[in-house]
Amino acid sequence: MQTKDTAVTASAQQILNQVRKAVVGKDTVLLWVLAAILARGHILLEDIPGVGKTTMALAFSKVLDLDYSRVQFTPDVLPSDVTGYSVPDPKTGGMQYRSGAVLTNLFLADELNRATSRTQSALLEAMEEGQVTVDGISHPLPQPFVVIATQNPTGAAGTQLLPDSQMDRFTVRLSLGYPSPKDEMAMVLSRQGANPLKELSALLTREELIRMQMCVEETFVSDPVVNYIVSLIVATRQNENILRGASPRATLAVTAMAKAVAQLRGRDYVIPGDVREVFVHTVAHRLLLSPKAEARGKQAEQILREILETVDAPKLR
Repeated sequence: MQTKDTAVTASAQQILNQVRKAVVGKDTVLLWVLAAILARGHILLEDIPGVGKTTMALAFSKVLDLDYSRVQFTPDVLPSDVTGYSVPDPKTGGMQYRSGAVLTNLFLADELNRATSRTQSALLEAMEEGQVTVDGISHPLPQPFVVIATQNPTGAAGTQLLPDSQMDRFTVRLSLGYPSPKDEMAMVLSRQGANPLKELSALLTREELIRMQMCVEETFVSDPVVNYIVSLIVATRQNENILRGASPRATLAVTAMAKAVAQLRGRDYVIPGDVREVFVHTVAHRLLLSPKAEARGKQAEQILREILETVDAPKLR
């Protein structure tokens, strides 16, 4: 008989095995994406076009039986395209709400940093509160709900930086990168005669996914591990290379991701190793480096790894 934690592990392995049929050679990134989904988080993919970001999102939506919506962001995309809008209802004389693209289970915001700041900010309420407000009326989003947003590398033509308030709402920032020659060859061969996406089928219902998310939420975190997480976050606020450290939202995100990783490893409790594993991917995109650190060419990921080496992890019995 499977316990709740081993059931999550078994289901997760089946999900990843299915998604790998469409996304070749990116096992680590797929694991992180699934962990973020189980943690009820949102994912930011920073990468060049054409490396499989849309394919990955589609694969997860099919395997997890999620309604899927995609918006290709450009400067002329309006906030109402995302959140929806009201139109006159001739039958009642009132206003009728027409839902926007974000009212779905899995929303792919493609090239989000090509949109205007006003349109980018339209996602904030949806990502944080699970609802959108149009003409003073709030509309809840379907559950489960996850945003997978992509942005081109900084400096690419037609892009602008995402606002700090939006960056902080993404649980993790990941990059797919180029496949290895071996994986690229396997990708080509797998598409001879059929699209692997068409062969994917749902492995669980949305209700079952929500139960997995609830199981992750119930994962035990001891006081020493909580203190370790807080100590790591505080260290980002006291580091001379960091102008602005991680927010309390980052503390919650690290905790949620550590719980998800623990469940994926078959445990119903978090150990310091889970925290160390998720810390860099969960925090790096939230930091603002000092001019001195930028002049030296330091990267946020490098600074966070140094913090991991200086903050002592608790020894659990």
